[in-house]
Amino acid sequence: MPAPPRTLPSGFDPHGVRWLRSSYSTGANNCVETARPASGPLAGLLAVRDSKTPAGPVLLFSPGSWTEFVTAVR
Repeated sequence: MPAPPRTLPSGFDPHGVRWLRSSYSTGANNCVETARPASGPLAGLLAVRDSKTPAGPVLLFSPGSWTEFVTAVR
């Protein structure tokens, strides 16, 4: 099976995926939202999008890549 794409086209919103925001978000829509697709070819990846443009592009990360990114940002 080929590797899944790491970016998805604008407007992607997988069925049944619940997008989450940080509890530190002020509600001003200036944060990112994350989701974990539970099934299909995207299962096990972390989806990330800009809360200002929910119909915009989605980035996909493996769990290890996301952990490395968050660790580096801290």
